[in-house]
Amino acid sequence: MQYALKDRQRIEPSPKGRALCPICQTVVIAKCGTRRIHHWAHEGLKNCDFWKENETQWHRDWKSKFPADWREHVQRDESGEKHVADVRTTHGLVLEFQHSPIDPNEREARERFHKNMFWIVDGAHRKRDFPRFQKGFGGFMRTNKQDWFFVPNPEKCLPAAWINCPVSVFFDFLGMVPSDPPNQMRNILWQLLPGRNEGKAVIVAVSRTRFVETILAGPPAPAPPPPTNQTVSQRMPYVRVDQRALNELLRLSSRPRWNPRRHRL
Repeated sequence: MQYALKDRQRIEPSPKGRALCPICQTVVIAKCGTRRIHHWAHEGLKNCDFWKENETQWHRDWKSKFPADWREHVQRDESGEKHVADVRTTHGLVLEFQHSPIDPNEREARERFHKNMFWIVDGAHRKRDFPRFQKGFGGFMRTNKQDWFFVPNPEKCLPAAWINCPVSVFFDFLGMVPSDPPNQMRNILWQLLPGRNEGKAVIVAVSRTRFVETILAGPPAPAPPPPTNQTVSQRMPYVRVDQRALNELLRLSSRPRWNPRRHRL
């Protein structure tokens, strides 16, 4: 937890600090050691939000790309249940950053709770995931959209927990350590779209910079949606994605121009 409450103000941890948890209003203590990033923790072993994993530098680096008042937003549903969204924009889009493996039942519960959301997944957490993706890239099929690919067998190149997600999943295969030598496949994000096109998954290569810029800018002005050619179908009905924001994100393309011929495997 990066923020706690003191005198009704959100504050970050400092040595020997004490404050209140923004969810349960009980005392939290600042942890400012050298082995983990500075954070707030409940007294004892209590954790009032069982969905939150221990935050890593990867989480903190991603969250720092967005305004402080968007981070660690307390969400409440109609029943009064509360959870913390990693990032919630002013136009209502939630970004959840997932570093460790996740139970499918928890993933689905979080999607139902947040509804309008994207996942950003640390694809570098397990060493075998990027080599599998890189090997599978040889079977990707180009579409008539720049940087869009059909994937006939996503289960062969992507973690099983994410391949049937009803919301967009962005895989970050770079993690916390820049690739040496630079690897363009790691340096961009790979967006798995919800649904299938004639049984094939759809993946889009997305520039990190343009992704962040688009999230910060919010939904574009109303405009006719671009033709989709029925690329994505079978979206789960309970997910109410802001369609204008989604359309803009789906139009993102990596820079420099992605050319798979230069990256033969």
